[in-house]
Amino acid sequence: MALTVSVVSAERELWSGEATQVIARTTEGEIGILTGHEPILAILAPGESRVTAADGSVVTARVEDGFLSVQGDTVTIVAGTAELV
Repeated sequence: MALTVSVVSAERELWSGEATQVIARTTEGEIGILTGHEPILAILAPGESRVTAADGSVVTARVEDGFLSVQGDTVTIVAGTAELV
């Protein structure tokens, strides 16, 4: 079972696909998301969000001004500004 993840900025979608894990920095601290995670809506803190894709590669995005949403096994990272690093 995998997560369906989308990383988007105000301007465009940066990455989407299947993943095994998401780690993001929120205003409450760093959070890790795996399949079966409780639903959550969190405010992102400036920093990096890391997505471990289903093939094992790691996608890192520097994000600011946004939120993270988890519903079922769908994770959406929405940032005002974001770039892949």
